[in-house]
Amino acid sequence: MWLLLLACRTTGLPTTQIQVAGHALTVEVADDHTERAQGLMYRKELGADAGMLFVYADLAPRSFWMKNTTVPLSIAYLDADGRVVSVADMTPMSTESVPSAGPAQYALEVNRGWYGARGVTQGAVVTGLPGPSAE
Repeated sequence: MWLLLLACRTTGLPTTQIQVAGHALTVEVADDHTERAQGLMYRKELGADAGMLFVYADLAPRSFWMKNTTVPLSIAYLDADGRVVSVADMTPMSTESVPSAGPAQYALEVNRGWYGARGVTQGAVVTGLPGPSAE
Protein backbone atom coordinates (compact mmCIF):
# COMPACT_ATOMS: atom_id res chain seq x y z
CA MET A 1 0.00 0.00 0.00
CA TRP A 2 2.81 2.42 0.92
CA LEU A 3 4.53 1.92 -2.44
CA LEU A 4 1.26 2.57 -4.24
CA LEU A 5 0.84 5.87 -2.40
CA LEU A 6 4.39 6.91 -3.26
CA ALA A 7 3.88 5.96 -6.89
CA CYS A 8 0.76 8.14 -7.09
CA ARG A 9 2.48 11.22 -5.71
CA THR A 10 3.30 12.90 -9.01
CA THR A 11 1.77 16.32 -8.48
CA GLY A 12 1.33 18.83 -5.72
CA LEU A 13 4.69 20.57 -5.88
CA PRO A 14 4.68 24.22 -6.88
CA THR A 15 5.92 24.96 -10.40
CA THR A 16 7.76 27.92 -11.82
CA GLN A 17 9.21 29.02 -15.14
CA ILE A 18 12.97 29.42 -15.42
CA GLN A 19 15.36 30.13 -18.27
CA VAL A 20 18.35 27.84 -18.82
CA ALA A 21 20.83 29.66 -21.05
CA GLY A 22 17.82 31.39 -22.62
CA HIS A 23 15.70 28.21 -23.02
CA ALA A 24 12.34 28.13 -21.20
CA LEU A 25 11.74 25.31 -18.75
CA THR A 26 8.81 24.60 -16.42
CA VAL A 27 10.06 23.05 -13.20
CA GLU A 28 8.54 21.55 -10.10
CA VAL A 29 10.24 23.02 -7.03
CA ALA A 30 11.43 20.63 -4.32
CA ASP A 31 12.66 22.82 -1.47
CA ASP A 32 12.33 20.76 1.70
CA HIS A 33 13.91 17.50 2.82
CA THR A 34 10.87 15.31 2.08
CA GLU A 35 10.32 16.76 -1.40
CA ARG A 36 14.01 16.50 -2.28
CA ALA A 37 14.16 12.88 -1.02
CA GLN A 38 11.17 11.92 -3.21
CA GLY A 39 12.39 13.78 -6.29
CA LEU A 40 11.27 12.16 -9.52
CA MET A 41 11.10 8.63 -8.11
CA TYR A 42 8.32 6.41 -9.45
CA ARG A 43 7.54 8.74 -12.36
CA LYS A 44 6.82 7.15 -15.71
CA GLU A 45 7.66 10.25 -17.80
CA LEU A 46 8.73 13.86 -17.71
CA GLY A 47 7.46 16.51 -20.14
CA ALA A 48 9.76 17.63 -22.97
CA ASP A 49 10.47 21.07 -21.46
CA ALA A 50 9.88 20.14 -17.84
CA GLY A 51 12.14 19.34 -14.93
CA MET A 52 12.57 19.30 -11.20
CA LEU A 53 14.51 21.99 -9.36
CA PHE A 54 16.00 21.02 -6.00
CA VAL A 55 16.56 24.08 -3.83
CA TYR A 56 18.85 24.14 -0.78
CA ALA A 57 19.46 26.64 2.00
CA ASP A 58 23.22 26.65 1.53
CA LEU A 59 25.99 26.29 -0.99
CA ALA A 60 27.68 22.88 -0.56
CA PRO A 61 28.89 19.86 -2.53
CA ARG A 62 25.84 17.85 -3.69
CA SER A 63 25.34 14.31 -4.91
CA PHE A 64 22.31 12.61 -6.46
CA TRP A 65 21.38 9.08 -7.45
CA MET A 66 18.56 7.50 -9.44
CA LYS A 67 17.14 4.98 -6.97
CA ASN A 68 13.56 4.09 -7.99
CA THR A 69 13.73 6.50 -10.94
CA THR A 70 13.06 4.97 -14.35
CA VAL A 71 13.08 8.14 -16.47
CA PRO A 72 16.56 8.75 -17.99
CA LEU A 73 17.72 12.12 -16.65
CA SER A 74 20.51 14.64 -16.88
CA ILE A 75 21.38 16.84 -13.92
CA ALA A 76 22.92 20.29 -13.70
CA TYR A 77 24.28 21.59 -10.43
CA LEU A 78 24.02 25.38 -10.01
CA ASP A 79 25.76 27.81 -7.68
CA ALA A 80 23.94 30.50 -5.66
CA ASP A 81 24.01 32.84 -8.70
CA GLY A 82 22.45 30.27 -11.02
CA ARG A 83 25.68 29.50 -12.86
CA VAL A 84 26.05 25.86 -13.95
CA VAL A 85 28.80 24.16 -11.92
CA SER A 86 28.54 20.83 -13.76
CA VAL A 87 26.25 18.73 -15.96
CA ALA A 88 26.01 14.94 -15.94
CA ASP A 89 23.86 12.14 -17.34
CA MET A 90 22.36 9.74 -14.81
CA THR A 91 21.53 6.03 -15.13
CA PRO A 92 17.94 4.97 -14.37
CA MET A 93 17.51 2.89 -11.20
CA SER A 94 21.18 3.30 -10.24
CA THR A 95 22.31 3.95 -6.68
CA GLU A 96 25.66 5.24 -7.96
CA SER A 97 26.23 8.79 -6.71
CA VAL A 98 26.61 11.56 -9.28
CA PRO A 99 28.45 14.38 -7.46
CA SER A 100 28.62 18.07 -8.30
CA ALA A 101 31.99 19.36 -9.54
CA GLY A 102 31.87 22.07 -6.86
CA PRO A 103 29.58 23.65 -4.29
CA ALA A 104 25.96 23.99 -5.46
CA GLN A 105 22.78 25.52 -4.06
CA TYR A 106 20.49 24.08 -6.74
CA ALA A 107 20.22 20.86 -8.73
CA LEU A 108 18.14 20.74 -11.89
CA GLU A 109 16.98 17.41 -13.35
CA VAL A 110 15.63 17.22 -16.90
CA ASN A 111 15.19 14.51 -19.53
CA ARG A 112 18.53 13.02 -20.57
CA GLY A 113 19.97 14.91 -23.52
CA TRP A 114 18.04 18.15 -22.89
CA TYR A 115 21.19 20.07 -21.89
CA GLY A 116 23.28 18.70 -24.76
CA ALA A 117 20.61 19.49 -27.35
CA ARG A 118 20.66 23.13 -26.21
CA GLY A 119 24.41 23.49 -25.74
CA VAL A 120 24.11 23.96 -21.96
CA THR A 121 27.47 23.36 -20.30
CA GLN A 122 29.47 24.48 -17.28
CA GLY A 123 29.26 28.26 -16.89
CA ALA A 124 25.81 28.66 -18.49
CA VAL A 125 23.39 30.83 -16.50
CA VAL A 126 19.93 29.88 -15.20
CA THR A 127 17.58 32.78 -14.43
CA GLY A 128 14.26 32.98 -12.62
CA LEU A 129 15.40 30.76 -9.76
CA PRO A 130 13.50 30.97 -6.45
CA GLY A 131 15.39 32.04 -3.36
CA PRO A 132 17.17 29.60 -1.06
CA SER A 133 15.21 26.99 0.84
CA ALA A 134 14.29 27.62 4.47
CA GLU A 135 15.77 24.23 5.38
